Amino acid sequence: MRFLKEPEYSHGKIAKTAVVLVNLGTPDAPTSSAVRRYLKQFLWDRRVVEVPRFIWWLILHLIILPFRSSQSAKKYASIWTNEGSPLKIHTEKQALLLKGYLGERGHDVNVVYAMRYGSPSIPSVLEKLKSEGYERLLILSAYPQYSSTTTASNFDAVFTHYQEVRNVPELRMVKNYHDHGAYIEALKQSVLNHWQTYGRPEKLVMSFHGLPKAFLMRGDPYHCECYKTARLLAESLGLSKEQYLVTFQSRLGRAEWLQPYTAPTVQQLAKDGVKRIDVICPGFIADCLETLEEIAMEVREEFLHAGGKEFNYIPCLNESPAWMRGFAEIAEQHLIGWPTMMTASLREEQKQQALLSRSEAKRLGAER
Repeated sequence: MRFLKEPEYSHGKIAKTAVVLVNLGTPDAPTSSAVRRYLKQFLWDRRVVEVPRFIWWLILHLIILPFRSSQSAKKYASIWTNEGSPLKIHTEKQALLLKGYLGERGHDVNVVYAMRYGSPSIPSVLEKLKSEGYERLLILSAYPQYSSTTTASNFDAVFTHYQEVRNVPELRMVKNYHDHGAYIEALKQSVLNHWQTYGRPEKLVMSFHGLPKAFLMRGDPYHCECYKTARLLAESLGLSKEQYLVTFQSRLGRAEWLQPYTAPTVQQLAKDGVKRIDVICPGFIADCLETLEEIAMEVREEFLHAGGKEFNYIPCLNESPAWMRGFAEIAEQHLIGWPTMMTASLREEQKQQALLSRSEAKRLGAER
């Protein structure tokens, strides 16, 4: 059959709306085999690595997967919780809370999450929503800054899935929100809350995920959007140019990536006599391997070893109330024009459900 089987149709069925929160993904377990499966899917994406397929197949299968899988598994094990991957836990809770906050704003929408790599996969989530009668979907990526390697890859997965679907739902895609006021405000509150407890550092380092420099030269706007986020956050905090730095982390391979690199930069700060730095990762809305292990462990150790005295990692936005309100505002702006507003009675019911959602999210956090 050319197309996937359509669910049974019934007249008079009300079309429903859903928000699909898409994050990068995570291995199913902190084991070499699970990490290998995850890396194989992730690094085979043409959006992520733009190397001729045959050459890259040899590099990936003969060099990277055999050696990197076990190394990465140890890193994942260092941050793994009893309930699983931190990224998956935070993404699940964000979807739960986002539904509640949108309900409080009067929107009768469902919110589910999917992973670009790993599970639950984008195709499986989209197919389930179709079987449940959802005819309008808002695809909301967990990446504030657009890149062809992340956001566009999510779009690819969505469009590829619907090439096999006869009755395609109405789709809206959120490209970015790197300069959205609600996002910047949530970052500001996160930093101020941290400073209220620990005091201010000598330098605030804003570390974003890296990208090959060649991607920037070919027209990827990620680099510019990272710098705009940093500038807006610094301005909201009243910081001068001398009080903060923008860096890029998570290099892969020998090619030149966006600079300055995070680890060498913080080492140099320590050697130059800077005693305390705070590091925040504005490009991630949920804590994950790159923040909890790479920054909070590895980069911290490098700063202290180079002579620094105090290193503080400021956690991602995760489920902070300021961010969840802001995330709901961002989603709402892209829902405008769709018939999602509830009746007064249903809105009151949704408010109660929102309170239950927050209680459930707190309970899950306490259990973990």
